[in-house]
Amino acid sequence: MESSKIGKYEAEPAQEARLDAIFSALAHPVRRHLIDLLHQGDATVNELAAPFELGTPAISKHLTILEKAGLIKRTVKQQWRTCSLEPTGFVHLKDWTEHYANLWEGSLQRLDTLLEKLQATTPEKEPEND
Repeated sequence: MESSKIGKYEAEPAQEARLDAIFSALAHPVRRHLIDLLHQGDATVNELAAPFELGTPAISKHLTILEKAGLIKRTVKQQWRTCSLEPTGFVHLKDWTEHYANLWEGSLQRLDTLLEKLQATTPEKEPEND
């Protein structure tokens, strides 16, 4: 079976911990929405809090979780604290998902091959006349 050729995703313990933090951070819908907002460009906490019915402290807590997971970074410019996406965190996520995407691609290719064989061996039905 081809799926066994792909095997388990191998990662160092530190990478495993990072993936755990990433998946945990992305498990919450508010944090996923924050990622979507930051995908549009850098923003302050107040700008990020605007679309939510949550206070700024609650949004700050969500941002801290995203930051600890390595998905965003915060920079201070004068009196402004700006948040932006951190590409490195998404690289870890991409690597993990690509590993398992290969498993699915192999399975789908085998299914396509099987369907082609079945279609080639199945005689076509002639249309019935009423």
